[in-house]
Amino acid sequence: MIKSELIARLVDSNPHLYQRDVERIVNTIFEEITNTLAEGNRVELRGFGAFSVKHRPARTGRNPRTGEAVEVPAKSVPYFKTGKDLREKLNKK
Repeated sequence: MIKSELIARLVDSNPHLYQRDVERIVNTIFEEITNTLAEGNRVELRGFGAFSVKHRPARTGRNPRTGEAVEVPAKSVPYFKTGKDLREKLNKK
């Protein structure tokens, strides 16, 4: 599902809301999650999962074509851990 499909589903299930308002709500939620992660903080949505930031140290990597050593700088990457309810729904048989 892409963001426009999410917005369309929310509009369909909430006919009393305008599409532009639903778009603004969805964009605000994503912006807040992004801003919170950029500050190095964690975002937890109970039953769904938790977003956090993992820090990867600098390392020496290898160029797969040439085999040459390449310095890879330290970086921060987003990490998502599923919540218990989501895991249970996915593994329900």
